[in-house]
Amino acid sequence: MLRWLLGIIGIGLLLAVVVAAWLWRDYQNFLATPLHTRTGHELTFILAPGTSYPAMVEQLHSSGYTNVSWHWRLLGRLQQPVLKAGEYLIDAHTTPQQWLQQLQRGEVVQHRFTIVEGWTVSELLARLAGEPLLQADSQTLSAQQLLAEISTTHSSDWLLGGNRHPDELQAQANYDYAALEGLFLPETYSFQRGESDLSLLNRAHQALLVSLQQAWRQLDPARVPLEHPYQLLILASIIEKETGIASERAQIAGVFARRLQRGMLLQTDPTVIYGIGPGYDGNIRRRDLTTDTLYNTYTRPGLPPTPIALAGAAAIDAAASPAPGEALYFVASGDGGHVFSATLSEHNRAVQRYLQKLRTRQNPE
Repeated sequence: MLRWLLGIIGIGLLLAVVVAAWLWRDYQNFLATPLHTRTGHELTFILAPGTSYPAMVEQLHSSGYTNVSWHWRLLGRLQQPVLKAGEYLIDAHTTPQQWLQQLQRGEVVQHRFTIVEGWTVSELLARLAGEPLLQADSQTLSAQQLLAEISTTHSSDWLLGGNRHPDELQAQANYDYAALEGLFLPETYSFQRGESDLSLLNRAHQALLVSLQQAWRQLDPARVPLEHPYQLLILASIIEKETGIASERAQIAGVFARRLQRGMLLQTDPTVIYGIGPGYDGNIRRRDLTTDTLYNTYTRPGLPPTPIALAGAAAIDAAASPAPGEALYFVASGDGGHVFSATLSEHNRAVQRYLQKLRTRQNPE
């Protein structure tokens, strides 16, 4: 009888071991099997703040990626996960175990927003307003409030050399965002769904300060007569608008540096266009060159009071380290680049050649 009873117990234990081994193997298969195989496509999964572990599994089940089974309950008991809210991606290889690790580490989807060289701040803010994945907090702020959000007293004092923007800027509608112009570095920035656009703007501003600081350390005041880094940023913004050709930036910077050294007017069209403001229709007329504005470098000496666009790192570097030479003038070549001249007579001939090319293109034989 005892032998029979021991046999029954032995068989029961053996069956328990077999069942346990089978369940464990099934659990291991569950951990290693990609969730993607259930639907055949990737899933963007948004985990709301405060979502519990069971609610997360139910949400995953509702999307067709899993069943609510004992496997998930065991995984939850073993891992005791703390889930971080956000937007996640289940790709073709994501297993349940990897998925839980993503949620615990907060490996959320990173989106990208590119600030383009030569944009104005108005264009940047408009593009941010049109980005549906960002929270548009900047749209509720005035230019001065936004300036306060992105800058500190220390950074402003260093950037502006203790100076401030002209009071007359505040009285002219065309220059509502002038105090912000140029203060963000064109680059591609990552962000999370629902992130405030102020966070992105802050990062772009800090990146601008770093780029400007590096360039300012390289500047030779004997070659580039600037008083503080803000003037370097102004000059870089003009260079940015004058050419998109990398090889020309340092040459154009050299022309402007030599003009500043000699007290010559900069006479650069992009500043005139900025001064015209929203009324600019794509054409510069003679009256535009003679009508005085804060930004008309045909009527006012030196640099304009603020940048006229967002300058990239390459334009900032060129402004601080201009190419040597004797050129004081440049004009479009008609082929995408510019012709540089050391004398006014050379420049006038280059202008005539450019005008002849235009006439030929407009009236081909």
